[in-house]
Amino acid sequence: MSTAAQDVLAGRAQAYADLAVANVTRPYPYFPTHLLQGPDELLPPSTRHPAFYGAYDWHSSVHMHWLLVRLLRRYGTRFDTAAGVATLDAHLTPANVAAEADYLRSHPSFERPYGWAWLLALAAECRALGDAAGSRWSDALAPATAAVADLLQNWLGKATYPVRHGVHSNSAFALGLVLDSAEQAGHPELLEPVTAALHRWFAEDHTAPVHWEPSGQDFLSPSLTEADAMRRILTREHFAAWLSRFLPGLSEPLRDGTPFEPPVVSDPTDPQIGHLIGLSLSRAAAFHGIAAGLPADDRRIPGLAAAAEAHLAVALPATDSGDFTTDHWLATFAVLALDEPLSCG
Repeated sequence: MSTAAQDVLAGRAQAYADLAVANVTRPYPYFPTHLLQGPDELLPPSTRHPAFYGAYDWHSSVHMHWLLVRLLRRYGTRFDTAAGVATLDAHLTPANVAAEADYLRSHPSFERPYGWAWLLALAAECRALGDAAGSRWSDALAPATAAVADLLQNWLGKATYPVRHGVHSNSAFALGLVLDSAEQAGHPELLEPVTAALHRWFAEDHTAPVHWEPSGQDFLSPSLTEADAMRRILTREHFAAWLSRFLPGLSEPLRDGTPFEPPVVSDPTDPQIGHLIGLSLSRAAAFHGIAAGLPADDRRIPGLAAAAEAHLAVALPATDSGDFTTDHWLATFAVLALDEPLSCG
């Protein structure tokens, strides 16, 4: 990523940290994804999820915790860290995470695979932080990441087909996060089955129907997310050839009129239409990732970089708008688009 992009993020670090703390400590509104078996299961979110009860839903709470740790690791000298550290200490305790791990194991399709991937990413960030606090949090998270590792391997063993649409259950996005995080999170055993699944699902894909994008509530691009996952497992030369088959339109510079113009967001306060703001951010991150996976002299790189900047320009102002509909999640995707990957931190 450019120094300018990281300067933008450093300038937003305090606002994003404040937003993350406010989100993860806010119990309501909350959208549970628990199948009720009877009236006795009508419980407050914090009863089932003492670590990740806030930020509207479980996965948003997990990745807002990730956001706090990422900001501590990368920009900890640029903002007041006391509230973030205190919040992480209060939430990421052995007892709290043990309850989360028990829930994951007893509900094996809960948050599959999006929330699983974010939990591994959170644990990886804690370990990468490299101080006493990071060790404390990563040790606490270990039972939950062990649960996710077991669940993920079991799922990959029976997942005949990938999920390709542009929302939470997208397979490529989650597995890309897992590849970035698994080793640092203490689960290198995941690298081989995840790589094998990506090869099995996507290696023979070609001529992606990008003219179908976006759907009306996407926050991920099915085609770009797949390409960004594949660049993680292919050599630069093999990835360049695969990308030419999969997205032949990228052989020409991106320009107005392509399917990858920033999407129109008619009502950012609508929870589903507002996803399209996140689509601009996740596309920007994917453009950067795809460019980084190509040979240095590939002529597609300037167009990918320009497309990333165009998407960032329209989406960044909305990441801390004051509207909880989008504020509970967008800042995380801004960091994915602006900052270096974990392995480059």
